[in-house]
Amino acid sequence: MLRRILPLAAAVVLLAAVGAVPAATSDTGPPTGERMVGNSSIEPAYNAETGQVIYLSTPVKSPFPTHTSSHAVSPLYLVEYPPGTNFGVHLNCEGVPGNCPDHDLDVAAVATGNAPFDPGEPSVYGTDPFAIPGHDHLVDPPGGEDFNVAWEVVEVLFTNSAHVSHLTTEAAIDDAVAHGYAREVDLGFAFHCAVVSATAYQRGTPVG
Repeated sequence: MLRRILPLAAAVVLLAAVGAVPAATSDTGPPTGERMVGNSSIEPAYNAETGQVIYLSTPVKSPFPTHTSSHAVSPLYLVEYPPGTNFGVHLNCEGVPGNCPDHDLDVAAVATGNAPFDPGEPSVYGTDPFAIPGHDHLVDPPGGEDFNVAWEVVEVLFTNSAHVSHLTTEAAIDDAVAHGYAREVDLGFAFHCAVVSATAYQRGTPVG
């Protein structure tokens, strides 16, 4: 989905020399990881209104970031989870480098404070991005209250390790932010992708 996060390029170069730490994974629950179908990548996500699993497809060669007007974008929430998180179900993307290798490290670096544009939350996530277990994606699909032609990526970081919970709806994110348990970081870019069927995802080839 997020083939590259341009503002993080310098951080990724510095972090590449650090040894990877195996991330905790779970054995049940929703599918996890990016898959390739032809020239598109497909990843699981949550319907931000209902919490149901959906699937997002992004053409590999589509413009990135998109130049869509700021009036024609909606948020794609990317909820990053701290080390030790285990809800008993798979996260949409797991490990660093993990099963969504085109963006796992980039978004983990934001959480640990290794990104140049945000201090992160090292008191919750630590300072080693390779120890991050993974993240989930939340969007409003077509027909949803906040659907548009492109999605602006907003990373959700927990600010209090005592109040980490599995956020699978926008209402849950809003509640966590309102109580000061989480905050939002706009990563500053939007991209196009489409909602596809579970069958399309299942036919894909896993990567990472």
